[in-house]
Amino acid sequence: MAKDDAIVTGMAGRYAQALFQLAQEQGATDKVAADLKSFAAMIAESADLARLVRSPAFSSQEQVKALDAIFARAGIAGVSANFIKLVAMKRRLFAVGDMMVNFGKLHDAALGVTHAEVTVAEPLAAEHLEALRSALSQVTGGKSVDVAVKVDPEIIGGLVVKLGSRMVDGSLKTKLNSIRTRMKEVG
Repeated sequence: MAKDDAIVTGMAGRYAQALFQLAQEQGATDKVAADLKSFAAMIAESADLARLVRSPAFSSQEQVKALDAIFARAGIAGVSANFIKLVAMKRRLFAVGDMMVNFGKLHDAALGVTHAEVTVAEPLAAEHLEALRSALSQVTGGKSVDVAVKVDPEIIGGLVVKLGSRMVDGSLKTKLNSIRTRMKEVG
């Protein structure tokens, strides 16, 4: 557990850890992860649901009643639904977003998956994306790497890679700015 404790911290981390352990015991970690992603997407898409989750103006009973209706329509049940309703009853629904993020970290760690954000000047061809994924996998010691690519023409060329807490900026824009700075120091 010490390894998992380093991945998640705080109140949201403790809730996520408890949910992850329960999901593991029931062999439902993938189902819970999918349900939580679905619920997070629903919150992102609905201002009313976001308000229900974040506002202390709603009683826990009102939140649970609304969640029951939402879960019935969305097909979220079992461990996931019970967990989120428990969080609402404990008046911690405002932190459910952090709990879901922490659960995702625990789930990814258990699967040996890491995430990378890559910014490029123009879209990558499929073979370049696969080569990048392979290189990042080697850097992480063979872990599977989920690569999210963002296109930003302002970097001019090269790429910016964020892998966990590490970031490598190999963009042409950064290199040109560095040269410009050095030239000012010399001249």
